[in-house]
Amino acid sequence: MAETPKYHPAFSITNVKSLIPITLEAAGMYHSSAALFKVLCRVHDLTNHIIPPTEATELAAYEKLKMSDLAYWKHLDAAVLNWIYGSIFHDLLTVIPRAILLKDDTAHDAWARLESIFQDNKAARASHLEQELLDLDFENFTSIDDCCNHMKSLADHLADVDAPIPNTRLFLKMTAGLPEAYAGTVDFIQNQEPLPTFESC
Repeated sequence: MAETPKYHPAFSITNVKSLIPITLEAAGMYHSSAALFKVLCRVHDLTNHIIPPTEATELAAYEKLKMSDLAYWKHLDAAVLNWIYGSIFHDLLTVIPRAILLKDDTAHDAWARLESIFQDNKAARASHLEQELLDLDFENFTSIDDCCNHMKSLADHLADVDAPIPNTRLFLKMTAGLPEAYAGTVDFIQNQEPLPTFESC
């Protein structure tokens, strides 16, 4: 009689987007998406599939557990790999020169390639984003909300390349660029102690 295959809750997840609402694209949001993905892996005790332990004793224990039932480990790894594929846009899967989708891959290798796409050339990307923020003009947007949303997007992308923008700078950029019709509102906001957050403004 054939042995019943081992079951793990991870095998029942067929739509990872319902658990990770941010779909990662080439333009950014890496840190937010990665944070949510790591939480999902921690919930199911599968973090070692994307970030193997580095401490010798823990690594040895992990390798021993892996080799004790390699078929089961591969089944779990395929589930995590499927989550990675399901949480990113098509351009990251196949189009970019360092595409994520490769034959006979592991979750760890795919995760490492994904990380390198967003962590390489950080200085150049940060410089480009900084310039875009500097050149931002309210007159180029249909509404203040659109402009502020774009500013927030730039700030998120800068955080993705380890160049976070302080709240004070975003606040000053926003208030300095508002049309003359908002002069009274700007004075009121700027005189608050402490200064409000960019989001509350």
